[in-house]
Amino acid sequence: MSALDWPVDADGYPHREAARVLLFDGEGRVLLAKGHDEDQPERSWWFTIGGGIEAGEEPREAAVREVYEETGLRLDVDDLLGPVLYRRAQFDFLAVTARQDEWFFIARAPSTTLNANGWTDLERSVIDAQKWWDIDEAAASIDGDVYPACILDCARQWKRGWDGELLELTDAREP
Repeated sequence: MSALDWPVDADGYPHREAARVLLFDGEGRVLLAKGHDEDQPERSWWFTIGGGIEAGEEPREAAVREVYEETGLRLDVDDLLGPVLYRRAQFDFLAVTARQDEWFFIARAPSTTLNANGWTDLERSVIDAQKWWDIDEAAASIDGDVYPACILDCARQWKRGWDGELLELTDAREP
């Protein structure tokens, strides 16, 4: 096992599948979390809500569970649209290079009131904020990285409705 405590793939990288959700509120704002790397505290970035798929879990089930754990918001699997995006990413975190295969969904949030009651110890140590962003405001004012890089452009399209097409990003490399 690695520092991330993820299974190691055939190439020796910590590697897991994950489910992520781009949440929209009633005003069309999107929820993003801001995190940093404990190993490199000067590095920070914004990202969607989500996390690892547990053994025996389907991506939709994991997405609903992760939303509840990370925000306190309760969704049902039927509240999710998608998957709308699939991404294979490689990134550096906690002094290791890791790989993650991610299934992204979109959903409307039942509330904008968030809590961190379900956060793991790691999440408590690396997540700095959660914020509801107007998409254009986020694009103009976020100083730093957003992952995946296309998520705000996608959010503009998905805010108007999803066309049923799965967007695939298979060679995403993050710093």
